[in-house]
Amino acid sequence: MPGSRRGVLVTLCVTVTVGYGVLYYAFTVLAPAISEDTGWSHTAVVAAFSVGSIVGGVGGVPVGRVIQAHGPRTVMTLGSLLGTAAVAVVALAPTYPVFVAGWVLAGVASTGLFYPPAFATLTEWFGERRVQAITTVTLVAGFASTIFAPLTSALDGAVGWRRTYLLLGLVVLATLPAHALGLRHSWTGATRPADAARSAAGSRTSADRQILTGRPFVMLTAAGTLTALAMYASLVNLVPLLTSRGLSTSLAAWALGIGGAGQVAGRLAYPALSRRLAPTTRAAAVIGLLAATLAALAVIPGPASLLVGVAVLSGAARGLFTLVGATLVTDHWGPERYAALSGVYNAPVSVAAALAPALGAGLAAAFNGYGALFLVLAGLAAAAAALAVRSAQPASRRSISVPDAATAPGTACSVAVMLRSPHPGCGRET
Repeated sequence: MPGSRRGVLVTLCVTVTVGYGVLYYAFTVLAPAISEDTGWSHTAVVAAFSVGSIVGGVGGVPVGRVIQAHGPRTVMTLGSLLGTAAVAVVALAPTYPVFVAGWVLAGVASTGLFYPPAFATLTEWFGERRVQAITTVTLVAGFASTIFAPLTSALDGAVGWRRTYLLLGLVVLATLPAHALGLRHSWTGATRPADAARSAAGSRTSADRQILTGRPFVMLTAAGTLTALAMYASLVNLVPLLTSRGLSTSLAAWALGIGGAGQVAGRLAYPALSRRLAPTTRAAAVIGLLAATLAALAVIPGPASLLVGVAVLSGAARGLFTLVGATLVTDHWGPERYAALSGVYNAPVSVAAALAPALGAGLAAAFNGYGALFLVLAGLAAAAAALAVRSAQPASRRSISVPDAATAPGTACSVAVMLRSPHPGCGRET
């Protein structure tokens, strides 16, 4: 269905960009204005946002199971509705507890508006072209900050932060018909006959349990969590690090922005990287690149051009890691249970991303400097790379019986789950 797949891709490019632009990047612009207007401390305002991010990460686990069983249309359409309501609650909050409640609701909405449900959709409907489709969405959504940060700043200057959020809520509302009309294709789990579905449910629950408790999944999830901590803590603290090395605030901000261009460049290179490197090698290499750039930023005193260049390379590593996480489940265990398994993987990774800014600030204060902070973050990333290497699956295979949607009820196919081989299992793209 080339034409209809193109429509799905366009839909998700637009709606994911809006989701991140309104529910994430707008806050980074409006947080100071919110604190100044309400009298709530900046720490309290950021804490409310972090609580919502944690809720979104944990909520991705059950939402992933729902998508696995019924497809993305209902979840993502409901995400649009809840996102609109959440932004309205935040905008109109008369007290801090209501403000926190608004961000909790935004966290729930993010489970239907951010990357994970989009990646699950593309993995199911694009088959062997899923890497190109996922890369396209991340390239477009990578401009969410470029679009929404200046837009939010302009609106705030004109009408204030509360009306800005109300106007942005209307933008989120526009994604509701896009999800309802653009995601109407059949879903394998939803179209399987009832008896086969019941049989598959029990077998796949058992298969999921073996994967989720297995050494490869546990170690890759731990690697992703440590990488998220290092990545987001370094991102938030990059400007203070650069200014401590003598760069002006303006030049440091430009370095951060150019690092965003590095993310796009990294994502453009990912399809070629995925063809040339085995999944485990690819993950370890990308995380290792991040560790090396963080260590370099920690110890290089200058000149400014060299620091900016390393910041751009670090941005490329961040961009690559987004796609490593997006393709990890399919690379190792196939696309059949992507939504359910990736929901579990993304939960601790999202929580780590939410806690990373506070952790980074605390470590910088404890070490009385940003150079020491970046050395610690480089160590975390290096440990993550080592975990990715150790997750490499052995050549022996253990077959897990999982009913195939294409077979008659009661018939099962043997899905070979490779516990250490870097190559995908049966029926998967190599």
